[in-house]
Amino acid sequence: MVQKIIPHLWFDYKAEEAAEFYVSLFRNSLIKTIARYSEAGAKAAGMPLGAVMTIEFELAGKKFVGLNGGPFFSFSPAISFFVGCDTIEEVERLYEKLSGQGSVLMPLDSYPFSERFAWVNDRYGVSWQLYKGEYGQKITPCLMFVKNQYGKASDAMQFYTSLFKNSSIDLSVPYTKEEGEKEGAIKHGKFTLDGEQFIAMDSGHDHQFTFTPAVSFLVECEDQGEIDHFWNNLSAVPEAEQCGWLMDKYGISWQVVPSILDSLIVNENKSKAENTTKAMLQMKKLDIDTLKKAFEEG
Repeated sequence: MVQKIIPHLWFDYKAEEAAEFYVSLFRNSLIKTIARYSEAGAKAAGMPLGAVMTIEFELAGKKFVGLNGGPFFSFSPAISFFVGCDTIEEVERLYEKLSGQGSVLMPLDSYPFSERFAWVNDRYGVSWQLYKGEYGQKITPCLMFVKNQYGKASDAMQFYTSLFKNSSIDLSVPYTKEEGEKEGAIKHGKFTLDGEQFIAMDSGHDHQFTFTPAVSFLVECEDQGEIDHFWNNLSAVPEAEQCGWLMDKYGISWQVVPSILDSLIVNENKSKAENTTKAMLQMKKLDIDTLKKAFEEG
């Protein structure tokens, strides 16, 4: 099954190092393709020509993309990656590796919901929840709605599942009155978007973080109609729109791109790839016909 939605991680010039580190931790993982900055892309990003721009990698069979974007955005525990582990030993091994040079949000211990659990930020700032138990998908993005987004997890699950095909709300557990959270707030929710699982939860604690563009979700679209559909429904912050990037009404960032984009801007024909990149840099919502025309004229 083709992975429609791909977690996209914005690193401060350490995307290759991070990808190699993560691949070393999980079975069924590998580095896939590397794209380098073209002249136009390097100028726009303030990067050296030919430097690594993105690195695509798989962790436990799930596709990720790492971007060398610079120090503009920082990772936040508001979006973490929930890892279902088969054994206590696996939780402990991942805890040791991922917490090294990082920080611990919830220490490795037994909890009412799991005999072994920990929540850590790794050395790059990426946040991981490590859980002993079956959870279907090995690595699952987890969205925590805090601050002015608090109490919106249920609404977000309904909204997202209305936009994607093959989607469903699979679990929605509200807080009890005794837990002191807002009525209707979600303690633990699980939903599926086009075959990919996600977790959602609310937290009314005074967290010093919220969603940032350091983690976005890249949606590969087959045609312009699909791009228009996701763009028109998801984009809620006009000033965040650029080169296919947008921010939705909850503050979560997405990239809505044609599935052929890589074949146009990461191409052996440097002139065509450069011309396509220049055209893309002028856009907010991506237009497939304009990109194809730029490629042919390059």
